[in-house]
Amino acid sequence: MKVLIVDDHATVRMGIRLVLQAADDLEVVGEAADGRSAISMARALSPDVILMDLRMPVLDGIEATKALHEKYRVVVLTTFDDDEYLFGALQAGAHGFLLKSAEPQAIILGVQAAARGESVLDPQVTDRILARALAVPEAAALPELTGREQEVLQGIGEGLSNPQLAQRLGIGQSTVKTHVSQVLAKLGVSTRLQAARIAYGATSSPGRTGGPADPGTP
Repeated sequence: MKVLIVDDHATVRMGIRLVLQAADDLEVVGEAADGRSAISMARALSPDVILMDLRMPVLDGIEATKALHEKYRVVVLTTFDDDEYLFGALQAGAHGFLLKSAEPQAIILGVQAAARGESVLDPQVTDRILARALAVPEAAALPELTGREQEVLQGIGEGLSNPQLAQRLGIGQSTVKTHVSQVLAKLGVSTRLQAARIAYGATSSPGRTGGPADPGTP
């Protein structure tokens, strides 16, 4: 799995490289110090995953993500100190979020998951996003969803797995899977990350009436 690291701090790039080198199936094929270089290197190297910093000179990570997310798996590496950058990356099409301060194994697992096409959401980042984007959505904002489906949607946005949702709601895992499938179908989405993205758009756009999206695979 080929990885491109994008960060304007050489020490951060070196640290991430050392972490990823511990995994036999990951290869760091390049490093970029700004978004413009990241775009050029991605097109030249065709990485499976791009680890993208947000605040960088020349071209920031949000604009670079907009340019790259349709063809490449872009996972944001964040220090988790600026909500506007997080939401900007979400709207730009980022496929996941990892904290720079995360344990090495968590970063490795996150990159591996992203390379397999899965959404990657650090629980702390998910909580931060949901505190603003999915905070007790009003029924009027989610007209297509039943009360139970809204509960399932909120749990998905919090990063809960189907077994965890079943435990929280006191229902069987097969029932959870059915609810998740119904939410996905109603909202027309396929990934957990899309749920938070659409939810944020619904709560931040005056007069918008659509509901949040639901992420991930049922």
